[in-house]
Amino acid sequence: MTTSTNLVYLIALPLFSSALLLLLGRIADKWGHIFATLISASVFAVALIEFFAMQGRDGLARPATQKIFEWISVGSLHVDASLLLDQLSICFVLLISGVGTLIHVYSIAYMSHDHDRRRFFAYLNFFIAAMLLLVLGDSYLNLYVGWEGVGLASYLLIGFWNQKPAYATAAKKAFVANRVGDVGLSLAIMIAFTQFGTVTFAGVKEGAHGASAAALTAIGAALLLAAAGKSAQFPLQSWLGDAMAGPTPVSALIHAATMVTAGVYLITRSNFIFDASPTAQLMVVSVGAITLLFGAVIGTAKDDIKKALAASTMSQIGYMILATGLGPVGYAFAIMHLLTHGFFKAGMFLGAGSVMHGMNDEVNMRRYGAIRKVMPITAATFGLGYLAILGVPPFAGFYSKDKIIETAFNAGGAKGILLGGAALLGAAVTAFYMTRVIVLTFTGTKRWDENAKPHESPILMWAPMAVLALGSVTSGFLLSSGGALVNWLQPIVNENHENHAEEFLPPLVVSLMALVVIAIGVALAVFKYRTVPLVAPTNVSVFTKAARNDLYQDSFNEAVFMRPGQKLTSGLVKTDYKVIDGLLRMIGWIIQTSSTAVRSIQSGFVRSYALIMVLGVLALVVMVWLVTL
Repeated sequence: MTTSTNLVYLIALPLFSSALLLLLGRIADKWGHIFATLISASVFAVALIEFFAMQGRDGLARPATQKIFEWISVGSLHVDASLLLDQLSICFVLLISGVGTLIHVYSIAYMSHDHDRRRFFAYLNFFIAAMLLLVLGDSYLNLYVGWEGVGLASYLLIGFWNQKPAYATAAKKAFVANRVGDVGLSLAIMIAFTQFGTVTFAGVKEGAHGASAAALTAIGAALLLAAAGKSAQFPLQSWLGDAMAGPTPVSALIHAATMVTAGVYLITRSNFIFDASPTAQLMVVSVGAITLLFGAVIGTAKDDIKKALAASTMSQIGYMILATGLGPVGYAFAIMHLLTHGFFKAGMFLGAGSVMHGMNDEVNMRRYGAIRKVMPITAATFGLGYLAILGVPPFAGFYSKDKIIETAFNAGGAKGILLGGAALLGAAVTAFYMTRVIVLTFTGTKRWDENAKPHESPILMWAPMAVLALGSVTSGFLLSSGGALVNWLQPIVNENHENHAEEFLPPLVVSLMALVVIAIGVALAVFKYRTVPLVAPTNVSVFTKAARNDLYQDSFNEAVFMRPGQKLTSGLVKTDYKVIDGLLRMIGWIIQTSSTAVRSIQSGFVRSYALIMVLGVLALVVMVWLVTL
């Protein structure tokens, strides 16, 4: 373990710049976007320096720590505000700062006509600072601060155009759904402290070896709930589609490449909990398998290009969550897919923003068509991301998603067949709905309005798209070459050097199966959408109707949680009023009534007082007489 003094700059630089831009107000309107972008690039430079320094160290000396100050010291709870940069967190730091800088550059042009562009960049830098704290904190409590920070940044950026009621509502929906997940993280921290007396990763890892199965399962379930909220996984996935209300760069950075992958980071960082609890692992793979199919099905029926990509994000993160539940061999493949996904999905979201930019913010793909002819760079970069997400060799997804499918089959027995089959089916549906996006948007005949004049985006927009497209082509090969990422992460997630599981199917067979189902999905989409009506058909199957309505996830939440919750709240309010307040009111009435009766004695007439005295004497005489009998 190495001590570093540079780690704090990774967080301090974007946090300072965000505060400065917000405090200066309109003074910074003319240069705030440039300043924020330079700060983001500086963070990426610091990250690169730390990465190369880490490579120059051996084994256990690679992780670097920095204590900033003593945060909490109460009784037996001692928590330092400390940062930890190891082989796992550096992957996220490079992704956050690298992709974040590209999106900053893109946003300079995309948000150029927005009156509040400075505020937008301030929020972006606040998000980067919070996300970096999330992945750099050396304890669950430090992680929790960043966790809440990115939730706040997401809320602010989804509702950035909050003058539109629908956007403000979408921001609140995302905020509430994430708070439900945050309850899980809070519970996990509390249980960990009561069981192990510490909340640091190292302390919990050491204590987990001797912990009871019940405690580990409880912590694992609570962490999974947190991951489901932040990463839009079943059953807390309903907010992600609505989050597309925010500016497109927000969708690319927060809701595709970084924040929504925080759940994958949390489970991977807590690998010692899940490896020791088969029950928790089973819950993880179940959530991942359900969500990857859930999101894929929803994606088949979305005409809004950003919502189609949001459903895709939900599904792809399902693959990552599934991989994290497959034990030591799965963590590295989950992170590999997370990194490759960061390139191709961010690139496709920026491509969607480029199309919207040229189409007067139109998002309905039925009103696109043949856009490749007028936006060739956007079409080419989006197309490379499309091939990557499908898993066509040699593009990035082939190296990461195929490995997850292979590992799922290798789980063995009925479990392996079920999980591998779900992953393979997800690949087929992914090929269908992503081909649908390509066909509706870039091919066929033009269907846009005569007033629309689509055109290629400026260089500040297409240059970041080109860089991300390059990552879509090369990142998978670079990360998998010679087991590079697997070996890099091994000290963190696979200390027992279990790099290989027993093969259920040879890798070549899995890849061929994947390519076959991908080809089937592509062919079906091309055949079905070779002609496209401007208005979505209303006479559709029950399946299509359900997919259009997000498989009724909002209706389910309303029926199962919201309405019963309203009734429960209403019942508690009535109980409080009638029982608790009623009891207090009754006591008050008794006191008031008795005091009124007693007060009537105080009449002010001497004859009344004399009569009372006589009666008192007579009562006393009677009592004495009775006692002496």
